[in-house]
Amino acid sequence: MIRWIIWLICALIVLAGAGYFWVNLSTTDTARWNVDPSQVTRTGKPNDFLLAPPGTTRALPDESSPVFAETPEELLDRVKKIALGQPRVREIGTGPLQATFEQRSALIGFPDFITVKAVDTGDGAALIVYSRSQYGYSDMGVNKARVLDWLSKVK
Repeated sequence: MIRWIIWLICALIVLAGAGYFWVNLSTTDTARWNVDPSQVTRTGKPNDFLLAPPGTTRALPDESSPVFAETPEELLDRVKKIALGQPRVREIGTGPLQATFEQRSALIGFPDFITVKAVDTGDGAALIVYSRSQYGYSDMGVNKARVLDWLSKVK
């Protein structure tokens, strides 16, 4: 009986190690994650967060973005500096007034993808930010907390 328990524990350790390496060594499909956040279709799972000015996205945003008294280019440059100053963040793609970042969790390295787009509002610029998890059904509010943290640093 003890021998079976030891074998079971060893098998679980090997499976956990394989999962860890699979998550951390798999390549990132930039084309899949670097998408226009104004055009996304949401999955309905509670593992994403969308911030946008009213009427600028196909999907209904979770919260509205404030307007900043600067050009979209200036706003995006500031957000890029904030994002790249965060732990475990790297830029994986760009587009017109847009940047996509990957941030990995501290313990296991699960990737989340954050796409930021600056839009002209006529009286300044606002952000469309779509943050989502690659794995899992729920993110326990991590994407929302990240977006609101970055937004607080922009203000």
